[in-house]
Amino acid sequence: MPIPLLFLVALLSMGSYRASKVLVSLLALDLGATEFDVGLLIALYAVFPTLLALFAGRLADRIGVRTPMAIGTLGSAAGLSLPFLVPSLPTLYASAALTGASYVFYHVAVQQLVGLMSKNREERTRNFSHYALVLAVAGSIGPVAAGLGIDSVGSPLTYLYTACFPLTAGLLVLLSPGLRGLRGTADPSSEKSVRDMLAHPGMRRVLLVSGIALAGNDLFLFFMPLYGHSISLSATEIGIILGFFSAAAFVVRLVIPTLVKSTGEVKLLTLCFLFGAATYVAFPFVHNVYALCAVAFVLGLSMGCGQPLSVMLAYSRAPEGRTGEALGMRLVVMHFTQIAVPVVFGSVSTALGVAPVFWGIAALLGGGGWLNRDQLARRGTT
Repeated sequence: MPIPLLFLVALLSMGSYRASKVLVSLLALDLGATEFDVGLLIALYAVFPTLLALFAGRLADRIGVRTPMAIGTLGSAAGLSLPFLVPSLPTLYASAALTGASYVFYHVAVQQLVGLMSKNREERTRNFSHYALVLAVAGSIGPVAAGLGIDSVGSPLTYLYTACFPLTAGLLVLLSPGLRGLRGTADPSSEKSVRDMLAHPGMRRVLLVSGIALAGNDLFLFFMPLYGHSISLSATEIGIILGFFSAAAFVVRLVIPTLVKSTGEVKLLTLCFLFGAATYVAFPFVHNVYALCAVAFVLGLSMGCGQPLSVMLAYSRAPEGRTGEALGMRLVVMHFTQIAVPVVFGSVSTALGVAPVFWGIAALLGGGGWLNRDQLARRGTT
């Protein structure tokens, strides 16, 4: 598969996935759901990925990336079609579960494919940065399109339109014969246990900070619609604010290769954590839509580095022949965070409002920055 076609598949898949997170929150609220209900919906996006990510990574190592990518894209299309057919709260639970379970197969495989298409570390950094740019574009388009769709044709029909994008991505994957049999260089170590993987130098720390990085990024996408709803913003305004967040991620990812070369991956990730924590603390004090766009953009500059940097670290520090498994374990940790935090913070939001959610995320990021700071002190900046 040519790299431009791979990026088109990523654009279609991530754009629909990000749009679905806006759709599920706002449709649930329209159906009378509480913030706690929305927290459960958010957790369902992560439950099955937590259970399946390691298996998805091993599958990509053993049979190649094509089948997991097809399962992920076509399964996501099916999950996004459900709320159009039956717009109800139980259907939203089923949609969130199926979309999350399917997407994890695609997610692990496409990250491994980006690494496999790289000949050396410098090219890998560049390819992952470009891939992250595509995700940032998708993250900008998806929420804005979802908000416009909700305001113009309603949530159920917007769900149907959104399902067409992963369906198209799945067809592109199936029509790419070059993906057949493409996988990592598996060896006998691929049969070793999870405990062996966790004992590998640096992997436990990489997995932990990866979970924090994704929490800082994704929980904003989940809880910003709740916050916007609580201060009477329209769906379009909420989508635009989320679009500014993702646009900032695009901007910062343009210079990630240069930043990595000058500061190192670990030091850069540490700075992003600390800067993001400070921004999250300030966010609930802002109510004007224009000011929210500005703050979201500033936050996106720091959070935009987290995902590509954590992927680079997981891929580069994985044992030989087990990159898919390492990326899968990274997703296990990240999705476990997504399960626990939304349910807890959803309960807090129901009782105290959305502001404590943002402060809780700030505390997580501050802890991640401190953890990386300790690593810098003991191991240096790379």
